[in-house]
Amino acid sequence: MTRAAVFGAGSWGTAFAQILADGELEQVTLWARRDEVARGINEEHRNPDYLHEIELPASVRATTDPGAAAEGAGLAVLAVPSQSLRDNLRDWGSQIPRDALVVSLMKGIELGTGQRMSEVIEASGIERERIVVVSGPNLSREIAQRQPAASVVACTDYDAAEQVAAQVAQPYFRPYTQTDVVGAEIGGAVKNVIALAVGMAEGLGYGDNTKSSLITRGLAEIARLGQALGADPATLMGLAGVGDLIATCMSPLSRNHQVGVALGEGATIAEVLARPHQTAEGVKSCGSVVELAARNGVDMPICQGVAAVVGGRATPAELTGALMSRARKHERG
Repeated sequence: MTRAAVFGAGSWGTAFAQILADGELEQVTLWARRDEVARGINEEHRNPDYLHEIELPASVRATTDPGAAAEGAGLAVLAVPSQSLRDNLRDWGSQIPRDALVVSLMKGIELGTGQRMSEVIEASGIERERIVVVSGPNLSREIAQRQPAASVVACTDYDAAEQVAAQVAQPYFRPYTQTDVVGAEIGGAVKNVIALAVGMAEGLGYGDNTKSSLITRGLAEIARLGQALGADPATLMGLAGVGDLIATCMSPLSRNHQVGVALGEGATIAEVLARPHQTAEGVKSCGSVVELAARNGVDMPICQGVAAVVGGRATPAELTGALMSRARKHERG
């Protein structure tokens, strides 16, 4: 394996390209939607839109041609917004080499279908044994700064997970392998919704007791949904569950956290999303998470409340009141 393609030149795609380029690969090609992004990476070794202060390795190149990006790639990394994945794969999924491992960096649940990202990828015709999920407490700016971090690399084929782990292992990035794809994806998707709630609490002026309570009860919701879908509970107690949840809920670098804070401070969802680079997966996925929970008979009051706020049916303050006035029950109920 000498080449990799990264589809999506956002923050995480850019940082992940650096991880790959810091290894033994000869070339890492980023696919960008816009010419100016590709040009900035090729001419200045910087992404002009995301992490622009980070100088990328010389082996990172960029193109707006998905076929050129995929050519000869042993790894095809998908880092596009989760709700656009199906359309993107319809447009250029056939360009991905048939022997390439396909790595999903996306953390979301598809609207309408309730499918996890690996299920969307498989529906495009890519075999399950080639689909590898990377998930964990991986704030892209810290990774790009080469600060130490760890992550989960999950695939139903353990050998495939090991192959990807070998390519991404760096002095600052430590991968742990496993086969629980469901747990890794549910942890990654739902934590974005919980992070919105925690951000709202901060925006309302509440302190660490409130935020810690939301994180802990949010973890209970993640665990209930994961169990209903067949995830290993241990996965959700690990990097792809608790680890990712803490980082996304508490860090000011988290876009989901930032959006939640703005909502708590009184901004509307339209005002927040109109700001540059404020796309947050939790905003798009909260409705699909709630729908998936309903289909499986899982109670997720925090996620339901966040979806109500995002949908304009409640305010952050009303969400607080609704959660605090719920009927008392056993903690593990």
